[in-house]
Amino acid sequence: MQADDYFRIQNLLFSYPYALDRGDFDAVGRLFAHADVYSGGALMASKDAARVAASFRDWVITYDDGTPRTRHFLANVIIEPQGEQRAVVRSYVMVFQQTDTLPLQPVIGGDYLDRVEKVDGEWRFTERHMANNQVGNLEAHGRDAGVIRVHRAN
Repeated sequence: MQADDYFRIQNLLFSYPYALDRGDFDAVGRLFAHADVYSGGALMASKDAARVAASFRDWVITYDDGTPRTRHFLANVIIEPQGEQRAVVRSYVMVFQQTDTLPLQPVIGGDYLDRVEKVDGEWRFTERHMANNQVGNLEAHGRDAGVIRVHRAN
């Protein structure tokens, strides 16, 4: 694996929070079009961009500007090559939110475990495990906080 591959994998990984924080759930779905996506240990969608987008659209509260008024921060990114065409990626996530009635605060934190592969020169997700083990005030972020299963991916 070349250094350029590491940068492309990082860009793929960081594309998710940018799309999600813009409220672009279709873009989130496209990122996982070739992936099995798990949330809290349960399969959310299997290679189905529309289902991924719908899952986010159904759960995440958006505001007049079309965004969830969040910032997802990824940290402690570790890319473990699995040959030249595959890698495992581990990272932490912390979500901050501020609305007209909610002061800026962390609302949920956890980690991601991703598997990626290089196809026709482009890196893509093949598997994502989203887990949250730090749960704060989600009343302005999600429609049903009761579905959050405290879990770790790494």
